[in-house]
Amino acid sequence: MPLILPDNLPAIEELKQENIFTMGYKRADSQQIRPLRLAVLNLMPIKITTETDFIRILSNSALQIQVEFMKIKSHTSKNTPVEHMMAFYRNFEDMKKEKYDGLIVTGAPLEFIDYEDVTYWEELQDVFNWAHHNVTSTIYVCWAAFAGLYHFYNIPKYNTPAKVFGVFEHKMLAPELPLFRGFDDVFFAPHSRHCEVRREDVEKVPGLNIIAESDKAGVTIVSARDGREIFITCHLEYSPLTLDGEYKRDVAKRLPINMPSNYYPNDDPSKEPVVRWRAAANLLYTNWLNYYVYQETPYNINDIE
Repeated sequence: MPLILPDNLPAIEELKQENIFTMGYKRADSQQIRPLRLAVLNLMPIKITTETDFIRILSNSALQIQVEFMKIKSHTSKNTPVEHMMAFYRNFEDMKKEKYDGLIVTGAPLEFIDYEDVTYWEELQDVFNWAHHNVTSTIYVCWAAFAGLYHFYNIPKYNTPAKVFGVFEHKMLAPELPLFRGFDDVFFAPHSRHCEVRREDVEKVPGLNIIAESDKAGVTIVSARDGREIFITCHLEYSPLTLDGEYKRDVAKRLPINMPSNYYPNDDPSKEPVVRWRAAANLLYTNWLNYYVYQETPYNINDIE
């Protein structure tokens, strides 16, 4: 089934080259099908790249999904054209009157800033609270995962001595969960962050469950409310060259950066990276859409509580 996207979204042309089937809103409106409504609050600076990453990974589902992009009014993007934001994004203020089957909140490069000092923290908290009652299931990614755990459960974040950067092996602590259906015994995932949450803090909170972790990257996936909230500290949505771009950008700027772990063959940045996370990424998001969104959301979307 196709992903339903805003007409003329730049990602569509790139994804067509990958044989990913998309459909515009106008054509979808002519069909008598209720697609899943999925909102994406995109907090990343380079929004078009992030849009493409998430659309690519969501496209593997057999479900028909209408993707809508959300922005918060209290923040103006400096790295994405105003015309693009006006054409393809809606303010949360306008969307909060509606209900959604699923929501994804992306990461943001804000690890070194206290949550209360983030310029749009108050409005972001409003989004989190709205999602709690108006969305069937929400995935919070990287910084958004830390922010969500802090907002709902008062879990602190800690800066790491060095950037957690590379592709790390993970183990599932609850492999029987539908989220992990089809996974191998271990899976790989990219990380790119300067902070972490700690196991001992999460374990103190009733209702929070660490369901995946890494010996080197720490707590990776936390579930709450039977999967209505899923906090993911890694970036399974990353394209093959995302870490490569981040590494070479920082090297060019002469910023302190270690080479991403388990990424380049023989740790040689001149070689194409080895992708170890694609299968796990596709499975996780497909399982989420199927078991935590589609099979849990009411047919009448206004019945979500």
